[in-house]
Amino acid sequence: MIISQESNGGKLTIALSGRLDTTTAPELEETLKNALDGVTELEMDLKALEYISSAGLRVLLSAQKVMNKQGSMVVLNANESIMEVFEVTGFTDILTVR
Repeated sequence: MIISQESNGGKLTIALSGRLDTTTAPELEETLKNALDGVTELEMDLKALEYISSAGLRVLLSAQKVMNKQGSMVVLNANESIMEVFEVTGFTDILTVR
């Protein structure tokens, strides 16, 4: 998985490509832990994400909980298979997905 970050004031965009699974989720978790301080708007761009596992969902949920306290989080460009996972797990009710 490749994680790209772009920061603009209080806005942080994180773009993911590849697979977000048990192997790569800790890397994203660490990246978010170090990057969210002072962020009021978080965008997770999943345009190039091919797969997400329960471990990846857990990291997104954790990021959402942090952002609920300090601002907002939006998930962008999720492909059909990722959207299906969000819908089946009920994450479309938890996350703001555009």
